[in-house]
Amino acid sequence: MEQPATDSGNLLRQMPMIRRARDFRLYTIRGRRLVDLWQLGGAALLGHNPPKVLRDFKNTAERGLFAPFPHPMEGRFFKALARLFPGGDFRVYADEFSLRRALDRSGGDAGTLGTAPDGCPWTDPAFSPDPTALPAGARSSALALWRPFLKTGEEGLAFSPDIPVQRPVLPLPWPGSPQVLILEKDRSPGFPPSDPVSPAILAAAIRGIYDLLAAPERGSPRFPKIEKALKKGSWRRRGIYLTLPEAPDAASYAELFRDFLDRGFLLPPSPAQPLILPGILSPGEEAALAELL
Repeated sequence: MEQPATDSGNLLRQMPMIRRARDFRLYTIRGRRLVDLWQLGGAALLGHNPPKVLRDFKNTAERGLFAPFPHPMEGRFFKALARLFPGGDFRVYADEFSLRRALDRSGGDAGTLGTAPDGCPWTDPAFSPDPTALPAGARSSALALWRPFLKTGEEGLAFSPDIPVQRPVLPLPWPGSPQVLILEKDRSPGFPPSDPVSPAILAAAIRGIYDLLAAPERGSPRFPKIEKALKKGSWRRRGIYLTLPEAPDAASYAELFRDFLDRGFLLPPSPAQPLILPGILSPGEEAALAELL
């Protein structure tokens, strides 16, 4: 599905100023509550303030470990990744620029990168068919996002080991998080080695991975009114991700964004990103969202 270019920043500027974020809700400076259906492209899939993630970050940061010094935390991070993606080989890069450079050096098409960016070259399973369903020739060159709770596995988190380059969307709810690649082992020699990353950031990332493994129920929230509405509406559902069957133009999406915002829901700032069902909704929030859908 080809995604349109939109000015995501302009749509976010239409939001009221946010004073606080908790779980899947945002609170404005005027006391209004918004339900977050963007969730930072999936980085806030477990909420905006996961307590264990913040605790582990704080505990490591209090030891002054902000700089990207060599530290045993790196090995623990790769061990956690191996739990989530058994059989994969991994690279971790400090930022998106470093990731883009790694893809360029490996011969990949880096394009414009982000969690789920406009013009993204990555196959996004929230929009597209399962990359494993692609013909073998197309699979061999695929660049695929991995999103939690979209594949069937023992914990609902299994990934596709036959896709050569995958980029997981991990629950790290802040911009500038380390960028991870999952590589086929025969592809990994073509990629630069991992970057040093702050142990404080890695500690939070490790906790986020284990929290994801421990929360299979996050992939199947029970919202009967929303499920009923989706059968009649135009939104398409894959797991906890909702997308429109046809990408709207920028003006139409901006109007939709405002409609949701007026009713107390934050849509993704671009139609290139999926709507993500939250882990919790009050009965009133569920009824209002079902009406919008």
